[in-house]
Amino acid sequence: MPVIVITKRTWKIILFLLAAIALTVLILLLVQKNTGDSAGPPVADTIAVVDEYELSVLPLGARELPVYNVQRDDRMIALTIDAAWDTDKTDFIIAELGRHGIHATFFLCGVWVKAYPDYVKALDAAGHEIANHSLSHPHMNALSAEQIQKEITDLEDIIEGLIGKRSTLFRAPYGEYNNTVIKAVRAIGYEPIQWNRDTIDWKQSRSTEDILNSVLPKLQSGDIILCHNNGYKIEEYLPILIQTALDNGFAFVTVSELLLRGETKIDSNGTQQAG
Repeated sequence: MPVIVITKRTWKIILFLLAAIALTVLILLLVQKNTGDSAGPPVADTIAVVDEYELSVLPLGARELPVYNVQRDDRMIALTIDAAWDTDKTDFIIAELGRHGIHATFFLCGVWVKAYPDYVKALDAAGHEIANHSLSHPHMNALSAEQIQKEITDLEDIIEGLIGKRSTLFRAPYGEYNNTVIKAVRAIGYEPIQWNRDTIDWKQSRSTEDILNSVLPKLQSGDIILCHNNGYKIEEYLPILIQTALDNGFAFVTVSELLLRGETKIDSNGTQQAG
């Protein structure tokens, strides 16, 4: 019977092949997840937009990356609130932020802006930052660079008509992006923004405790927190989240205030760093 001798070099080759196969399977699973259908409550009469916000796109290899968080050591963090459907809890959010004297960044979808123009003005009047969340909430990965830019600029024209200013921040619907999306966004002067602390408050089954435990124990300088203006438990969790963060020495700023100035780079984890 022949004897098979496995040398050290052979083991290295085998391990390399196994790692390559595992990575390929992971990528295929991620692609399948990001191209799957999502369901949720309707926005107006045209689109369904409960975002599947669980950091659905992971930074891999040499991909173009948006900003997930910022490398800082000054206890500054940013609260971001996506608005794409309904508005019955927006008054509460404005009042709660005002009670603490803090400002958030609101990423607004075009359908929401068209349906609730007075709330766009109210958010701006309260000192909150208005940012772009696309005109029609599409899957950006399926669009050309020109279509991506049109989604942003068409919405920006509407927002400017309401509050007299344009934003420089963009968040892709569903957290979905690829190299085409990131390059197209930056080509017209916008910074693509993700998040690294997700409340997942669009999921009705999550308790207030679940939401807080997904954010507060991990909180650190430079974090970007994701919430939704109609999150199911936002009236319960938001006061606790804000007060606990403040009690632990954190300061809430807008995303524009959180971002670093001058020469910056983004590492493989999506962290914006100096130069």
